Amino acid sequence: MSSYQSDIYTYSEHPSEVQVKKLADKILRSGKISPQDYELFTSTAFNNGDDISDGKRRQINRIFDQIQMGQLKLVNW
Repeated sequence: MSSYQSDIYTYSEHPSEVQVKKLADKILRSGKISPQDYELFTSTAFNNGDDISDGKRRQINRIFDQIQMGQLKLVNW
């Protein structure tokens, strides 16, 4: 098992904007994203529909942009 672990999994079904930002910052600092992190972002993006705040949307887009550009390493997949 990798030494990379996400430590921000005390969120509810709908993580707060602060939790999403903290996780996005941690992912971008480490340059790595786990399946659990990816699941959090995809579920936040798609399950909240129109209720997602601009702040959350910006954080989600930061991560998805980095994945598309190959800037994040996928770990534990």
